[in-house]
Amino acid sequence: MKVKTDVLLKRLQQENTLADFLRHNESELTVPAFSHQIMQLCAIRNIPPERIICKANIERSYGHQIFKGRRHPSRDTVIQLAFGFECSVNETQALLKTAEASALYPRVKRDAVIMFCLNKRIGFIDAQIMLSDCPE
Repeated sequence: MKVKTDVLLKRLQQENTLADFLRHNESELTVPAFSHQIMQLCAIRNIPPERIICKANIERSYGHQIFKGRRHPSRDTVIQLAFGFECSVNETQALLKTAEASALYPRVKRDAVIMFCLNKRIGFIDAQIMLSDCPE
């Protein structure tokens, strides 16, 4: 069973050396592969990757490379995939974390628009239109 992140942080703060922390917590210091996470999401939602790629408006061969773990997506591509999966904001934040990309931040106007669109289940193309209509 995985240790909660706050417990892991407390361990890090209490260790005398980094080497000790790394040695004692080696099995906890892993992030699942992004491709594994999105394939799991496909299985859970019973949606084939091809459909997600299409809904996310991602070039087909590039999308399949992401799903196979051959390519690492940019932050924007992860957000496109979140629209393809019709993710909630929390699910999108989890995807971004696994992809090692920065989280959506509501104080950033662009991110606020994206979060609004995700919450309201607005599709990717309409979200792009809303972003282009934004003053920034």
